[in-house]
Amino acid sequence: KTTPSPTKRQSVSTAGAAPTTILPPNTKNLRRRRRLEVRGQRDAAFWSTMSVTEAVGEEEENHPSDSPSGVEEMTQPTQEEYSWPVIRFDVPPHRTYHFYHQYRTATNPNNFLKGVKWSPDGSRFLTSSEDNTLRTFTLPDYGSDGDVSNCYTASDEDSYAANLVMNEGESVYDFCWYPYMSALDPVSCVFASTARDHPIHLWDVTSGKLRCTYRAYDSMDEITAAFSIAFNPTGTKIFAGYNKAVRVFDLHRPGRDFKQHSTLQGNKEGLTGIVSALAFCPTQSGLLAMGSYSQTTAIYREDNMELLYVLHGQEGGITHVQFSKDGNYLYTGGRKDPYILCWDIRKAVDVVYKLYRSSEYTNQRILFDIEPLGRYLGTGGQDGFVHIYDLQTGHWVSSFQAASDTISGFSFHPYLPMAASSSGHRRYVVPDDVHEDVPLSGNENCASVWSFTTASMVENDADTNDHDFNSLSEQENLHQDP
Repeated sequence: KTTPSPTKRQSVSTAGAAPTTILPPNTKNLRRRRRLEVRGQRDAAFWSTMSVTEAVGEEEENHPSDSPSGVEEMTQPTQEEYSWPVIRFDVPPHRTYHFYHQYRTATNPNNFLKGVKWSPDGSRFLTSSEDNTLRTFTLPDYGSDGDVSNCYTASDEDSYAANLVMNEGESVYDFCWYPYMSALDPVSCVFASTARDHPIHLWDVTSGKLRCTYRAYDSMDEITAAFSIAFNPTGTKIFAGYNKAVRVFDLHRPGRDFKQHSTLQGNKEGLTGIVSALAFCPTQSGLLAMGSYSQTTAIYREDNMELLYVLHGQEGGITHVQFSKDGNYLYTGGRKDPYILCWDIRKAVDVVYKLYRSSEYTNQRILFDIEPLGRYLGTGGQDGFVHIYDLQTGHWVSSFQAASDTISGFSFHPYLPMAASSSGHRRYVVPDDVHEDVPLSGNENCASVWSFTTASMVENDADTNDHDFNSLSEQENLHQDP
């Protein structure tokens, strides 16, 4: 590799430095050249809406701030004012919103949900169901001064209708949000999905239309579907899992252009079988974890797909992998496997601990999630309960019943003390009962949003009770006879 020139090295180092750093004389030319290079790499058909964003960026450059320190003064209070809510898991959450009518139709009364995921900005959540449909629900009053933690009252109606409904042609294998999705930037409001016998689709959340596709072909020049997908941490590429292979698509170049990497090395070491789950390390360390239906998990380097570790120990095929917030641990779950395994990727020798969940009798993919602070993990199971575990000790903390059937997905809100759950499983009709309807309650095949109690809420309640008690004591003293 060639060593960059001093001018280039200086320009790169000053790009992320403080505004008071002295820039070289040709900084303006470097900015213009870099902007033209990035603009030339973008596909015109895909980024057609970028003109508005570029116009805003050019206007900001034409009218720079007179005082760079003013920017620091504006952003500094915002970072200090916000603090992560500390959730009290010892207090049962209450159901804020509930949805089940929208997932039941006359043609498919036994439809069930496969999973739920919050958007990175927390403005909405996305669900996948057996009817080959993806639905997005926007959180009411999100980002305003309104209270989003209103308690849901049991009724025969859904809390509100889905904002967008997107239909896939076949069964949906996997879906994921663009990592830098923000409702304030319509260009970033996208998510990717993969379905059987279909290419990877990139959906526009603002319109519900298909923005572009990423196609992979087999040796017979036929479209082959990805079993799992994930965006890399920088949001520039889509990694897709196939049988003994991973294909990498450039997000800015839709079509059939991709790079293919085998999951097996020259000595046949690596990941065998279908790549069923993908996860990137959140600490920008360049690590990629991949799970397969062959009951193994492997860790690779993102840049050159170099094999680092192969982890054995799962009883069933891997269905979900996720790194801890600090990037030191990896959690894996499998089908027909009652345990989520915790691995220390710094050693990768043995399992640190196991987290139990009731999934030993189902092939269904059950998604778990780690709360934003990285201390607790929530997972569902066949018993209809969501179990919370302390990741520092591996001990069970609490549980609450989220549905009357299998909890297929559980996702924490990225900023608020809330979570979303999805439930349902495939029901087989007995031949003798073909003409009989299968009665389902509102707590089956449903999606729910839950609000947790925080430590600040408990403190405020305690202060309120003390204030009420003191006021009552004062009133009693006033009414006493002299």
